[in-house]
Amino acid sequence: MSDKTEKTAIITGASRGIGANLARKLAADGFAVVVNYNSSADAAETLVSNIKASGGTAIAIAADISARDGIAHLFDTAKAEFGGVDVLVNNAGIMSCASIADTDDDAFEKQVAVNLGGVFRGMRSAANQLRDGGRIISFSSSVVGLYQPTYGVYAATKAAVEALTHVLAKELGPRGITVNAVAPGPVATDFFLKGKSDQLIENMIAMNPFKRLGQPDDITNVVSFLASEQGGWISGQTIRANGGVI
Repeated sequence: MSDKTEKTAIITGASRGIGANLARKLAADGFAVVVNYNSSADAAETLVSNIKASGGTAIAIAADISARDGIAHLFDTAKAEFGGVDVLVNNAGIMSCASIADTDDDAFEKQVAVNLGGVFRGMRSAANQLRDGGRIISFSSSVVGLYQPTYGVYAATKAAVEALTHVLAKELGPRGITVNAVAPGPVATDFFLKGKSDQLIENMIAMNPFKRLGQPDDITNVVSFLASEQGGWISGQTIRANGGVI
């Protein structure tokens, strides 16, 4: 076990994109960071090495959060290494766009397993194991509210995350644990840009009052605030970090 006494944050799906940016940010904020990954071992280990080189504390843990024992493994390892957990960020997610009529059972079940099942189990483990005064931050999406064609199943899973967030905030309030969701709009990451035409991206930029896509820092700064002491009076909220699209 580490002899360090800093607070500990678990971030699911943290090897790439917003998750990796968030791991760097929370490490810089003073958290010992648990970088969860499923298949991107090299990226996770490189991220951990970079965090350590910058003076931070981090470990990489492989776990499939869609599996029933995935989240439990994350918490058990984090507690063994750092003595406890203070923050859980449910960042991991998958997206498969298709009309409802064309969505097959595999695409439906995979999104539900990761986006909803993984978050539910993360919330449940956090509710039982976070230290008092902790933070639970889950990722929703601004497609909840926009309800665009081809995003039906993805939006449904994220709407469910928001519902769980509001309920759990009331259940954990007496312990000083805040529970919030962050709902990004389009962010310039590989996860978002993959498979989208230049014209579609230009159309999305045109929809935004700031006339640009979000950047990872636009999102991680919100999460950093919610995880901090200054965010302690905000709970049961969904923050639509999208530059004013909705």
